[in-house]
Amino acid sequence: MKRASGDSVEDMARLVKQVSIESPTHKLKECIFSFENPMPDVPPAGARVKVRNAGVCYRLRSASSSSSIKSVEALHCGSPLHHSVRDTSLFPGYEVAGTVDAMGEEVGETDLQLGDRVIVYPYEGHPPGYAEFIAVPEVQYLIKIPDNMTLSTAAMLPSGALWAMTTVFNAHNHVEKVLSEKGETGTCKILLVGTGGLALWAMRIARFYWPDKRERININVACLRDEGISIAHEYLKVNVVQWNEDLYEEQLIERTKDACGGPVDIVIDFSATSRSIRRALKCLAPGGVMLMSSEHAEGLISRFGATAEKENHQLIPIEFGTLNQLRNLVHLVSTGEIEPPPHTIFSADQANEALAKIGRGIIPGRAILEFPEEEAEE
Repeated sequence: MKRASGDSVEDMARLVKQVSIESPTHKLKECIFSFENPMPDVPPAGARVKVRNAGVCYRLRSASSSSSIKSVEALHCGSPLHHSVRDTSLFPGYEVAGTVDAMGEEVGETDLQLGDRVIVYPYEGHPPGYAEFIAVPEVQYLIKIPDNMTLSTAAMLPSGALWAMTTVFNAHNHVEKVLSEKGETGTCKILLVGTGGLALWAMRIARFYWPDKRERININVACLRDEGISIAHEYLKVNVVQWNEDLYEEQLIERTKDACGGPVDIVIDFSATSRSIRRALKCLAPGGVMLMSSEHAEGLISRFGATAEKENHQLIPIEFGTLNQLRNLVHLVSTGEIEPPPHTIFSADQANEALAKIGRGIIPGRAILEFPEEEAEE
C-alpha cells in the first residue's frame, strides 16, 4: 500500500461489500440488505480505512428519513447506498474500528502510518460504517488505538461510549451540587432509564468519576423490558425497578419512587420519549435535573418545558462528545481505569442473527459486526 491521491485501476474496479441494517416497517419486512459498491476513493487530505469491526450502534446526528427505502424492488436500481437506504438512528454503523489502508497525497505531518489500527470519530457526514472500506476526509478524525485493545472493543467507543461519557461528565456538577446541599450524610439519587449498552457504559464511567462517593450516590435503573432485569442485576449491580407498561402510570411512578427511596435528584434518559419524560418528571424531586440527547431535546423541551418549570426542574440536552474526549476515553479504557461492557461478535453475514438477538434482549452488552481480514477474503 502506498500513500496516494487517487486509486489504482485495480482499486477503482473493485467492488466492496456494504451492509444496511434497517428498521422493519409494515411495508418493508426485511431489515438487512447487502450491497456491492465501488471501492471509495482516497480523499486528498484524508485516508481510506479497512473496516474490521463496527458496532450495532447509536447515533445522535442521524440523517433525515426522507431517503427511506420505498420497496424491496428499489434496492436493485443501482442507486448509491446512501441515496436508497435510510440512515436509521439505531443502526447506521457509526462505530468503526479498522486499519489505515491508504492516505491522500495532501496529508501533512501525522503520526499515522499505513496499517495502523484506528477508530473513526463520528464526524458530521460520516459515511455508513457497515462496509469493508470507508473514506475519511481528514486524518484528524482517526485515533490510533493501543496494542492492548482489541478492535472489537475499540469499535464500542466512538459513539455509544463517548455519548455515555459526556452525559456522566455533565451530570457530575449536578451530583456535586446535590451532595453539597444535602450535607455530609445526604445522598444523591440517580435514575438511569434503560439497560442497553449506553446504560452499561454509563455505570462503569460513573464509578470512575465518583470512586470516593459511591456510598453517597444511589443509582437506580428503570428496566424497559423483562430481559433488562437480569442484565441490570448481573452487570450493573444496582437497584432495579421494572417499568411494566401493563401497569397504570400512577402505579409505575409510585413503584419507581419506592424503589429509589423517594423522589430522585437526577434522571438520565438516553432514549427520551414523551412518555418517559412525563413519567420521569413525576419521579423528580423539586429542583431535579433530567439529562437527554440533544437530538431529541428541542421538541421535547418545547413540549414539557412549562411543566418542568412548575417544580423548578431542568431539562438539559447533552451534546455529542468531542474528539479530545474520545482520545481520553481510549486512554481510560486501555489502561483499565474504565472497564468496557461485554460484547458479542457477529460476522457481517450474521447481521440478521445479531439484530434478532438484540430484539429479544439476549445479548448482554453490545453486538459488534466483523468484516473479514484481507487474507481471508483472498
